[in-house]
Amino acid sequence: MNNHIPSTDRGNILVVDDTPANLRLLAGILNGKGYKVRPVPSGELALSAAKGMPPDLILLDIMMPEMNGYEVCEKIKADERTRDIPVIFISAINDVLDKVKAFAVGGVDYITKPFQMEEVLVRVETHLAMCQLRKKLQQKNDELTVTLDELHATQHQLVQSEKMAALGQLIAGIAHEINTPLGAIRSSIGNITNFLDNNLETLPVFFKE
Repeated sequence: MNNHIPSTDRGNILVVDDTPANLRLLAGILNGKGYKVRPVPSGELALSAAKGMPPDLILLDIMMPEMNGYEVCEKIKADERTRDIPVIFISAINDVLDKVKAFAVGGVDYITKPFQMEEVLVRVETHLAMCQLRKKLQQKNDELTVTLDELHATQHQLVQSEKMAALGQLIAGIAHEINTPLGAIRSSIGNITNFLDNNLETLPVFFKE
């Protein structure tokens, strides 16, 4: 018996639409291609779902009661936890100004209803791939930043070591310069001491002459 379970590693998608038929249709299309789909019927539920478990992508209807898609997208982009999630608008509105507004509030794409299954899948796959590339790029940038910080720290340690070595050489040089006259002074003192030891008794006679 084959207990194969369809993979959901392709992406986690939040679908937001107040029309149950649209939710079922989109969920069926995406589930059939191995995506994990969370359908929600309102803007408020979409925000709660996105914050509770951030999806990889959001398909968002515009015309919804209480909170429309534009407002939902603005709130998603205003929250640090969800602002990087790509949002694709799906709407029956086909006006240029509405599309411009969709991009202005943070949307990455716009699909007009009635949509074609192939178009939805291609756009979803494209934006998920772009999102993964951005994440990998950010990860590489973070790794490079850590490596650069480590190099700076190592460089600082090397500079400090070189400074200490140079300071040691300077101190050794100064000590040598000091020791040279000290050696001469010690030698002179030694000569004077020897002279006095040998001639101390005759000095009074020497000074009387």
